[in-house]
Amino acid sequence: MELSQRVTKEQATKGTFPISILSLTVGAFAIGMTEFVIMGLLPNVAEDLHVSISSAGQLITMYALGVAIGAPILTVLTHRIPQKKLLCLLMVLFILGNGISVFAPSYAVMMGARIITALTHGTFFGVGAVIASNLVRPDKRAGAVSIMMAGLTIANIIGVPLGTFIGQHMGWRSSFGAIAIMGVIALIGILIFIPQIRQDKPASVFLQIRSLIRPKLLLYLLIGALGNAGLFSVFTYITPLLTQVTGFAEHSVTWILILFGCGVTLGNIVGGKLADWKLMPSVLGLYFTICVLLTLFTFTIYSPTAAVLTIFLWGAASFAVFPGLQVRVMSLAQAAPALASTSSHSAGNLGNAAGAFIGGWVITHLAITSLPWVGAVLVGLALILGIACYIAERKHVTA
Repeated sequence: MELSQRVTKEQATKGTFPISILSLTVGAFAIGMTEFVIMGLLPNVAEDLHVSISSAGQLITMYALGVAIGAPILTVLTHRIPQKKLLCLLMVLFILGNGISVFAPSYAVMMGARIITALTHGTFFGVGAVIASNLVRPDKRAGAVSIMMAGLTIANIIGVPLGTFIGQHMGWRSSFGAIAIMGVIALIGILIFIPQIRQDKPASVFLQIRSLIRPKLLLYLLIGALGNAGLFSVFTYITPLLTQVTGFAEHSVTWILILFGCGVTLGNIVGGKLADWKLMPSVLGLYFTICVLLTLFTFTIYSPTAAVLTIFLWGAASFAVFPGLQVRVMSLAQAAPALASTSSHSAGNLGNAAGAFIGGWVITHLAITSLPWVGAVLVGLALILGIACYIAERKHVTA
């Protein structure tokens, strides 16, 4: 056994998280930056590539579709590659995609670069979650996944504002250059710190797909999608909500979103610890909390202080649920944990897109002030399905 493996096992025995997980956190940070930074640079990208703002916005849409559709396919095609080697290949592909973005001469080339980087997104998180959970004791798995996922949430607080600042002052291509450098740092960390984990012989493609399409697992993927739909039906339109309804100035929204990001990061870590303590009770309790907070947001949106407090708590609760749900999905597909974990991100991205669409419909046909309670209804559906699954599982165990 290699020294790195022995060190990792000793750390796991002591209950501490190995430094190798931090290299996954850096990769998650870089991926978070490349997904979201373009939102603040759309006018710059559109002007430079000679397209409309709406056309530039399709770079975001195609990225989401690349994650949702392409990631599970890539995971199946690469299932025989050892996990460490696969992570390295994904980071090389990620660096390549962002490198192409730096020099993209046209809109079509830029679109191709975005699709390349999108393919790495879901597969990296899927395989990374499996590796992170294998580097620690079984009772620390959700906490390990939450530390890796913290890179994504920290990217929203630090990475995206920093990338936007770089892009606005040095040109949007510089932002993608900085992201590519972050990818190189993550690749070096993976090469040095991630041990060669002994894997069982990978299951066949047919067996993996059969494991994935089990009704119970699909239900949990639907639960995750509904939860994300509730989140993004409100979060997509948080700026007009705060400016038009609460009365904040537009420049104040940036600081509120940073506070939201702080809540997200805190919730992600706490959620991992809660899931390691009591997995399904914590997931269901968090969904109930989100429903309550979104319902309250329907009323607190009219008070600046109460609205900001609600947003912070809502962000914390919304992201606290992810580590536990991720671990639950992986445990239901023991023959294909990486594919299940990747599919969880795909379902989440479909939920993001559905939430944004539903939120737009609500604004058009109801009112912008209806967004919070509609979000609560969507999360409530996830909660009802979750409770039904949990009760069925408990009856099966006691039978």
